[in-house]
Amino acid sequence: MFESLADRLQGVFRNLTGQGRLSPDNIRESLRDVRRALLEADVPVAVAKDFVARVEERAVGEDVLKSLTPGQQVVGVVRDELVKLLGESRVTLAGSPHLPTVVLLAGLQGSGKTTFAGKLAVWLKARSKRTLLVSADIYRPAAIDQLERVAQGAGAGFWRASDGTKPHDIAAGALEQARTRGFDFLILDTAGRLHVDDELMAELEDLKRTVRAHQVLLVVDGMIGQESVRVGQTFAERIGVDGLVLSKMDGDARGGAALSLRQVTGKPILFLGVGEKLDGLEVFDAQRLAGRILGMGDVVGLVEKAQQAVSAADAEKLAARMRKSDFTLEDFLEQMRSVRKMGPLEDVMKMLPGMPKGALEQMAPQKDKVKRYEAILLSMTIKERRSPRLLDGSRRRRIAAGSGTSVPEVNRLIKDFEQTRMMMKALKQGPRGLAGLRGRMR
Repeated sequence: MFESLADRLQGVFRNLTGQGRLSPDNIRESLRDVRRALLEADVPVAVAKDFVARVEERAVGEDVLKSLTPGQQVVGVVRDELVKLLGESRVTLAGSPHLPTVVLLAGLQGSGKTTFAGKLAVWLKARSKRTLLVSADIYRPAAIDQLERVAQGAGAGFWRASDGTKPHDIAAGALEQARTRGFDFLILDTAGRLHVDDELMAELEDLKRTVRAHQVLLVVDGMIGQESVRVGQTFAERIGVDGLVLSKMDGDARGGAALSLRQVTGKPILFLGVGEKLDGLEVFDAQRLAGRILGMGDVVGLVEKAQQAVSAADAEKLAARMRKSDFTLEDFLEQMRSVRKMGPLEDVMKMLPGMPKGALEQMAPQKDKVKRYEAILLSMTIKERRSPRLLDGSRRRRIAAGSGTSVPEVNRLIKDFEQTRMMMKALKQGPRGLAGLRGRMR
């Protein structure tokens, strides 16, 4: 997400922060590079120009130029202005006191509305909300069948009208179904077109009136660049949009849509869609996103991922075993599985502040290593995982053969496990233990 833009901006700021003193000319030259980076990321010229002007006005002030760390101060100014551009206040999906809350999804064909419907249902389910998914797209072949499969995967309710039913009547029937079956939310997926046209807009206006939509969410493909701005403006003016969703933000999206849409439509971004899986939905947070773009990491997001991957009970259980110095290969396996649940390793590492790009590139081989380690651990018996001292030469050969790996790889896993166990033992002993560990690892 925003990889190209982040690389360019971080390169500019590395140069700035490496200088002991800054002049207005230094800053203006760096901001020209920032402007070019924004334009290459498909940010509209007017938005990029206004953004750089605001940064320059603050960055060439005396407080910055005379500070002990002027480069870092400039980065701070850019971060603040990025947050303003993206939307300072965090906005979430608003529920209605009168059930069901009706969410109407709008957008062009291929923007990712149907997949987002499933992701939103999963997100609502985690908040103990029952959701009914209905499609009013009678034009795209198998669109209704696709939403039915998505609903099954999301564990959500689904309803379809009889063949030949018009979109208006589908919407009316969907609202009645949601009311009588006691759903908290009705998500109505609508037809898209290859481009904005009057027929599409008229149909959406009718559907909005029919279901009395509480929230109209515009789903925009994050990869379409500056075209997204025109799409956003048109839908906001004609239909009335309550919030924006940027889909496909894990692909080749250059970031311009996210940096521009909030500014040109005046509507908040609610969600970012990342990946094809139905759990790939992030609540939009301008401060955290600005930090990630500028290489400051996202520690809050990392903690949230960890909480989703490991329950409080499991974490307490592991902590209790650590206190007793009873960390086994079984715990090692669970730990690796928990890390995998958090998502791709390189995405997790990107959330750490100041993580160098070289370290991220080294993550690719680590993914395969984790898979091989899991295969090795699963080739052991439960008794062997709980008592690693049993792993003599013949057992290691058997485990290597059973996992499709080699004896040296089994030995490496056991060595890594022993180092992890030593570290946990040292943590238990406090500063003295950590000092002793550093001495042994020299």
